[in-house]
Amino acid sequence: MRAEIETAKSAGFCFGVDRAVKLVYQALDEGKRVATLGPIVHNESVVGDLNAKGARIVSDPAELEPDETLIIRAHGVPQAVYQQLTEQGNPVIDATCPFVARIHKIVMEQTAQGRHVFIAGDPKHPEVQGIVGHCMGNCTVFRDAGELKCLIDRSLPERLAIVAQTTYNKLLWGECIKLLPSDHPDLQVFDTVCSATAARQSDADLLSRSSDLMIIAGGRHSSNTVKLYDVCSRNCPSWLIETAEELRAHADEIRQKAAEIAAAAGSGHTLKIGITAGASTPAHIIKEVQTNMSGIFDTDTTIPENEDFAAAFEEELDKTFTKKIRKGDRVVGIVASISGNNEVMVDVGAKQTGYITLSELTSDTSKKPSDLVKVGDELELVVIQVNDAEGTVQLSKRRVDEMIGFENILKAHEAGEVLEGTVISVVKGGLVADSNGVHVFIPASQSGLGRGADLNVLLKQQIRFVIIDVNEQRRRAVGSIRQVQKAERDEAKKKFWETAKVGDVYTGEVKSLTSYGAFVDLGGIDGMVHVSELSWARIHQPSDVVEVGDTLEVYIKALNPETGRISLGHRRPEDNPWVKFTNEYAVGDVVDATVVSVTSFGAFARITDGIDGLIHISQLSNERVTNVKDVVNVGDTVTVKITAIDSEKKRISLSMRAVNDDSAVEDEAEEADEVVYSDEAPAEDAAE
Repeated sequence: MRAEIETAKSAGFCFGVDRAVKLVYQALDEGKRVATLGPIVHNESVVGDLNAKGARIVSDPAELEPDETLIIRAHGVPQAVYQQLTEQGNPVIDATCPFVARIHKIVMEQTAQGRHVFIAGDPKHPEVQGIVGHCMGNCTVFRDAGELKCLIDRSLPERLAIVAQTTYNKLLWGECIKLLPSDHPDLQVFDTVCSATAARQSDADLLSRSSDLMIIAGGRHSSNTVKLYDVCSRNCPSWLIETAEELRAHADEIRQKAAEIAAAAGSGHTLKIGITAGASTPAHIIKEVQTNMSGIFDTDTTIPENEDFAAAFEEELDKTFTKKIRKGDRVVGIVASISGNNEVMVDVGAKQTGYITLSELTSDTSKKPSDLVKVGDELELVVIQVNDAEGTVQLSKRRVDEMIGFENILKAHEAGEVLEGTVISVVKGGLVADSNGVHVFIPASQSGLGRGADLNVLLKQQIRFVIIDVNEQRRRAVGSIRQVQKAERDEAKKKFWETAKVGDVYTGEVKSLTSYGAFVDLGGIDGMVHVSELSWARIHQPSDVVEVGDTLEVYIKALNPETGRISLGHRRPEDNPWVKFTNEYAVGDVVDATVVSVTSFGAFARITDGIDGLIHISQLSNERVTNVKDVVNVGDTVTVKITAIDSEKKRISLSMRAVNDDSAVEDEAEEADEVVYSDEAPAEDAAE
């Protein structure tokens, strides 16, 4: 029976466990008297070796001997333990996994802010007990989605935060998150499942789906190892073993199951065996498992020639442990996890766990980490703080972006390139815009707005600008919106004069008003509509019919490239009220009209918008009239007959007498010739 063995890439010691174990060996090598608070790792062979070298196990700090150094394992401990150790005065080496330490910080901050903390995990697990011990207020531990649902059904606290044990099952965590109500008024979710744990579970799941058998190496008291077994056993027959001796004890059982699978698959089937290991399993045990599996299946078993797992594993661990990171270094990191709205955890290939706070991720306060990065992204970062005691390194993406962005600013300045950005604040004397992480100052005089204008109208707006000055030493840049606008206007003018011709129609915005007309933006260049062109009706000033900001449809009446003047028309011939009047009315029509002005010789009455006719004093009544106001006043509505239309002079004669007395028409014709139009009612008003 032929078999192929494949070992999961993420099998074995995780960073936190490896760091803790190495710290114990290092302390022993330095000649220190060492005790660990509980087994440093859930692996009997490792613990046995450490005990043989002098490291003893205590269950309480009170058991320590004077001057004995206590090593806190990767699981972490409650805050009360630190206080007890301080009172006792024993030296302490804190090997708490940085991922766990970050959870301690989160729950401490959240409970201090008055939030109730839900913790996903096993309440009996030492890591969870440590997390509970850092809560400064109410907290609740739940094991799975079922227990969380019960908590939700009983009503959630008004202010709530939720975290997970680092070794919590990633799939179960996803199920829990889906149960949380989206409309909760104050809920903070921190994805604290360790990225290495999630990767190990994911790798094991994928490998077990393509394998006939799975071997999971690790301690039975190891939470993450048990979870690996649960994941794999869903997909294929699986065995959890702690040592190579235990594997040999199950050899016959494994051979029998392999034979059954091979028989069911048919001749020629190559048995596929997968191996993974928990975070507490050292590389030499994984290697022994590989070797023993080869022995179980004799010479038919094949292990890839390029796979020297133990050597490769130890080499990578050594690289991780010895790589030095210093403040100011530029490094490349891989996003390992995203903690709610606050932080991003990053793997920088060193013993420290890297993290980026939101303020060092972006300068845009409206963004969340999940809006900007995702797990697996490769980021260029700069180190801003190293804390070897906590095993963490604080990183900044924003500062790298600013460095790269400033280099682009310099290039744009040299090339005269137009940049885009967002106005993020209004300051004394101007604006501050963000362009690819770089803050650019734009003086008020370069804002493109008029003198004394309110700069706040540009706040949060997208703008286009050029760099007009750079101070490389202070990393300061000054920009101008006005120069971009001027260049755009110049280009628009050039294009306009190349293509524009009389009769072309444009739709433009009214930019300004004068006493004699309105200036309309045709797209970077202004033309003027004379007041007489704004309306067919008689108006006194442009503001009677238009306002700044109105949109007008205009056409070019005249162009003068030499002076740059553009004369525009707005009135359409088809809207000419005289044309409309002559099309709809004729001599002899009786209409209702409104008196709009009174003179000594008669009254002018409006028939339609823009069209007035004269009712001569002799046509007001069958009786003699000496004072027009004795008969009509402004605003009166009168019934009149159209007695004459002079199309050439655009004059209309009306008669109230003629409505009932046709002989009045002849009298009007004789007396109309004697009418002298006064300044109060000029002749043009008869038609316009």
